[in-house]
Amino acid sequence: MSPQAPLAERLRPRHLGEVIGQQHLLGEGMALRLAFESGQPHSCILWGPPGVGKTTIARLMADAFEAQFLSISAVLGGIKDIREAVEKAEAARTGLEPQRTIMFVDEVHRFNKSQQDAFLPHVESGLFTFIGATTENPSFEVNSALLSRAAVYVLQPLSEDDLQHIVVRAQGIQAIPAIDPEALARLLAYADGDARRLLNTLETLDMAAQQESIDPETDAWLMRE
Repeated sequence: MSPQAPLAERLRPRHLGEVIGQQHLLGEGMALRLAFESGQPHSCILWGPPGVGKTTIARLMADAFEAQFLSISAVLGGIKDIREAVEKAEAARTGLEPQRTIMFVDEVHRFNKSQQDAFLPHVESGLFTFIGATTENPSFEVNSALLSRAAVYVLQPLSEDDLQHIVVRAQGIQAIPAIDPEALARLLAYADGDARRLLNTLETLDMAAQQESIDPETDAWLMRE
């Protein structure tokens, strides 16, 4: 991994044991852990606030099942992107070394009914395993036909202990400098359970601290920034 890669990528979990938070789903004997251990992927909806690990879990599922990982953003994508992804899934299934496909749709609630319906025949045929991520209640935002074919898992905001663990990991790879307790408490409160917000903030502050030769980062300096 390049040292210039974004902090979130450098800290991305490579297996379930590295995932921080969501132990009500990923702990021993819990629903998603059992799904990983079953050897049989199934379509699901990951419902939770931003920055709690929805994309991470989908990527790990692809890794666990040695599946091709295809990702579509419902904010930016459309029917054309869905068609292209279907073609890639068909190519993976019929290639010399057949491979499963995980189809990950971020912000799936942003797709309209016809766009969501476009996935149905391929979910039913088993062409790919569908994983949708949403910050909105899927009961209201995801088509009932698609919802009936997917398990719904509710993800929770990360606790301050979870977020602090992320900071420790970042410091463990020397990606960020020391942070005094008051500054850390302020950063954790600002993150408000969102790991992505925390990592983006840490990265920004680290660049500022390097420019000003600040080590460790203090609460007074943080407030000034």
